[in-house]
Amino acid sequence: MDLKELFDKIEENIDKKITLTGWIKNHRKQKEFGFIDFSDGTCFKHIQIVYDNNISNFEEIQKLHVGCAIKITGTLKKSLGAGQDYEVVLESYKLEGDCPEDYPIQPKRHSMEFLREQAYLRPRTNTFQAVFRVRSMAAFAIHKYFQENGYIYVNTPLITTADCEGENQMFKITTLDLNNPPKLQDGKVDMLADLFKKQAYITGTGQLHGEAFALAFKKIYTFGPTFRTENSNTKTHANEFWMIEPEIAFCDLNDLMDIEEDMLKYIVKYILDNCSEEITFFDKFIQKGIKEKLEKLVNSKFKRITHHEAIDILKQANIKWEFEPNYEDDIAKEHEKYITEYFNTPVFITTWPKDIKAWYMKLNEDNKTVAAVDLEVPGIGELMGGSQREENYDKLLERIKEMKIDYNSVDWFCNLRKYGGCYHSGFGLGFERLIMYLTGIENIRDVIPFPRTPGNCDF
Repeated sequence: MDLKELFDKIEENIDKKITLTGWIKNHRKQKEFGFIDFSDGTCFKHIQIVYDNNISNFEEIQKLHVGCAIKITGTLKKSLGAGQDYEVVLESYKLEGDCPEDYPIQPKRHSMEFLREQAYLRPRTNTFQAVFRVRSMAAFAIHKYFQENGYIYVNTPLITTADCEGENQMFKITTLDLNNPPKLQDGKVDMLADLFKKQAYITGTGQLHGEAFALAFKKIYTFGPTFRTENSNTKTHANEFWMIEPEIAFCDLNDLMDIEEDMLKYIVKYILDNCSEEITFFDKFIQKGIKEKLEKLVNSKFKRITHHEAIDILKQANIKWEFEPNYEDDIAKEHEKYITEYFNTPVFITTWPKDIKAWYMKLNEDNKTVAAVDLEVPGIGELMGGSQREENYDKLLERIKEMKIDYNSVDWFCNLRKYGGCYHSGFGLGFERLIMYLTGIENIRDVIPFPRTPGNCDF
């Protein structure tokens, strides 16, 4: 029996003999009895195993260490002690896997930095049990939302020759001998000798390929790993992360914001409804008030302003900014924080200067801005970024030339505009940033099982 199954049918099993398999989280030993804090990972709850010196192998049981894997058989009882409602009175046990006394995950508070050094063991701690269960449930909620709303799930390629994010942002891959690559007469590497006969990358987005499917299925989404070479050591950046990227045909920017708001509220409510114990834990130990924050988001109406209006608000604020707000520039973290606090709700910022946004975004009639949108949420800043895509073939070609994009790598993408193209939009949601928002965890390294960041590719 699993603990989840047991707790789901707890009253039916009172005074019954049960068998459980799992791990010792803590072992409190006294002269005539002992208490084992037991977990099997199937739910956030633990259960207490109690025994006394009437059991035949009492001294042997007292030698069991924290971290041991055991199989126990005993009778479920309502607990007379404080701290738990139920306990199992031990009758027999089997040691499945011993654990030494220097086991790193002892029953005490460990720093996040220490646990990153023990990334292969940290899923056994309460914090990471909660984080990764929420991550799992959030992934399910995302699929559930899109499937219930008629979207097709598309697996876009991880290996691509499309220069989607700018080649300086993408990992290059090759099968050539880097110590002795074949070269042309001009000294350049002969890419025709490589596996794909041209420069290939690990993808930075599934968007371009997703658009091809959106113009066939109308509504699609991708959900998978993406990779960026950005040498950034902030709390919100990683070189490998997961993205959710819907693309929708016959959808303008206002429609897109409606979808973003509806989807985010759905996911947050799903987590509140299905991870209540984990959210209570985060509220107590990670971020005070997080439950109230999430409930407020579900019941709020998101604000919509333009980039120009956002800069107006920032300039009128009686604050000495580290980065002075500018109508031609992106907004900084301090600006994002101020804007969400100013409106006391999530905020969509639209109509961005074209020079700071991607080449595939729809150019507005002023020829200065694009139909882009970022969603800023309290406490974390930018959570989603999207746009209406440029559906005009000639305007797209002009932007490609302006941004010095290799046309040969995206010619097929441009052709989508010629072959029954239509207005369409899409956005990207960084999955890890969503998990940070849902859990209150401040560092992206602590919501990814094995983080890949500059200088860190351990495990």
